[in-house]
Amino acid sequence: MRLYDGCRKDNHKSDTDMDIKELYDIFKSCSGVATDSRTIKGGELFFALKGENFDGNEYAEKALEAGAAYAVVSKDSAIAGKAGSGCPGNGSGRILAGRLIPSDNTLRTLQELARWHRSMTFVGGKPIPVIGLTGTNGKTTTKELMKAVLSVRYNVTATEGNLNNSIGVPLSLLKINADSDIAIIEMGASHPGDIRELVSICLPNFGLITNVGKAHLLGFGSFEGVKKAKGELYDYLQRTADKAFINVDNKELCKMAEERPDLQTIPYGLRFQGAEILETDSSHPFLRIALKNENLLIKTRMIGAYNADNVMAAIAVGEYMGISHADAAKAIADYIPTNSRSQMLDTGDNTLIIDAYNANPTSMAAALDNFAGINAADKCVMLGDMLELGSESAAEHRKAIGKVESLGIATAFFVGKEFWKAAAMTDGRIPELTSGHGDTVCSSVVLKDGNGHATGFFLTSKDLASYLTQHPVKGNTILIKGSRGMRMETVIPAL
Repeated sequence: MRLYDGCRKDNHKSDTDMDIKELYDIFKSCSGVATDSRTIKGGELFFALKGENFDGNEYAEKALEAGAAYAVVSKDSAIAGKAGSGCPGNGSGRILAGRLIPSDNTLRTLQELARWHRSMTFVGGKPIPVIGLTGTNGKTTTKELMKAVLSVRYNVTATEGNLNNSIGVPLSLLKINADSDIAIIEMGASHPGDIRELVSICLPNFGLITNVGKAHLLGFGSFEGVKKAKGELYDYLQRTADKAFINVDNKELCKMAEERPDLQTIPYGLRFQGAEILETDSSHPFLRIALKNENLLIKTRMIGAYNADNVMAAIAVGEYMGISHADAAKAIADYIPTNSRSQMLDTGDNTLIIDAYNANPTSMAAALDNFAGINAADKCVMLGDMLELGSESAAEHRKAIGKVESLGIATAFFVGKEFWKAAAMTDGRIPELTSGHGDTVCSSVVLKDGNGHATGFFLTSKDLASYLTQHPVKGNTILIKGSRGMRMETVIPAL
């Protein structure tokens, strides 16, 4: 990396190499880090990241004009070349002078800075403890529950929202500040090697895999590929002699741990911790867990027994960090889910169970099983495609349709090309989605039985929302679930 001074007459000869320590000093002098020029408030270190559909280098000058202190840009970008063309007499030169840091790879520079910051932040004379979290389902909910529990005693810095990829993880680490006692870093993966890359950035002292299931099969290739990829967290912890929290009720996780005999583990689990999920009813619609050995009731505001493992993970992490079960239970009871995750909403016309942030075969089956156990007179499901399943997509979507039928849910609406194609393969009443010329035949098909129950297939969530506006559904308990890309929350205003 080189710091360009736009006022030098011969920039190439006077450039000075900048190592990570120098960049870190610049970072510490800034108010924070930004990757979007529209979010600049003043004093930030701006990173011009590049993607398939965007190039942050094109907005670096705008970021500086808006008040960013410095901008890390690609050394082969036009903005890097501009730095040497203007001095204070030139308007552009005044903005760019001494404020550009060209880099061979701006993303890698961001990651290196985050790793250095993580290593240079100390609590009690030691680098700040970091908990690395991954898994097929429940990552964000578990992270939020862990944060709620640990916040009883500690100042916790945790991944915000779903910033869990190669960009989000370093941004999360760079949020760690002098007041932070502990950090929880969520890590997502859609390809082999993703977790290996992310743990090399966040350097976790502890790790937790919530579960492993069928998701991102397009990238992983198979369920075994999923386990190998998620297991990269265990591989790292085994090498560093750090500890992994293991749900010992989960056979797959236990097997993965056994395959790594030197891995140090901290066990937890419903059965292991003597816990019991209590039945739900109209008076108690949310998940409740009884710790029988302690006569302690853990109340939540989350829908779905599948969240029990997430709760027990938070209890176990809290216990290891010195939080009593009673204090942890209170923190969990106060946690209110957001972002279309395990939420219950009474609209006045219907009761909605909104779990529309993500979907894969494992989470879809769990959501449907939980929904089947809810005591309600009229039930309806509105399910969106499960994306990134590759060659298994058709079979998994047929399984989901079959599960809805086997559970006796009479009114069901399915959204997306994958559900449509899966239904057309087995039901002659459902037309092929496209004609022989590749044109879309129609955007919706609704079939009704003699009792007025409907089964519908819609191309998009907007198509379903339009149908619901014209054909209102009232007095139902409705499960809404689908992959993030399906935007199933679009139907909520019509319910």
